[in-house]
Amino acid sequence: MSQADKSIVNVSVTLGDVSVQFNGTAESVMTSVFNFLSKQVPAMDLARKISLNYPVTELIEAYSHLIKITPEGPRVIPDSDVRLSDKDMVALQLVAARIAKELGKISDDAIQVSEIHAMTALNPKSVSSRISEMVKAGHVARDETETSKYRITTAGIHWLNSTIAKKAGRQQ
Repeated sequence: MSQADKSIVNVSVTLGDVSVQFNGTAESVMTSVFNFLSKQVPAMDLARKISLNYPVTELIEAYSHLIKITPEGPRVIPDSDVRLSDKDMVALQLVAARIAKELGKISDDAIQVSEIHAMTALNPKSVSSRISEMVKAGHVARDETETSKYRITTAGIHWLNSTIAKKAGRQQ
């Protein structure tokens, strides 16, 4: 290997979904890497501040005291300390379905009103009314292929988080 070949530096940088490769002299590669990072990291930090996503681990952490995955399927089994409305119960059942799907326990997180009724023992008319309200608010969405099925939206999880936090705060 000649002296010229030794001075060529190859650096690959992966930052989130972005991957870049820098080749050249050590000085030029170092400058390019620093320029890349200085431009990308602040933008990624800003994007992270406005990004809203709930990975299954976060959902389990937030709702393990209210949701259980049973042999019969995902269920809302609330603590006696927290008083939940029918709307809270419906949203929690939809979150339970999302968690179960993410864990590979069920194949689809969209569920019918009749299934929510059977799983929560809420009045069928109440479940239907609450689902309708939640769809209008953007907290629940109809399944695109089976319009009789519903799933919780990211906005719905955000709403539920704040609702449950307020109720838990009042209980203490």
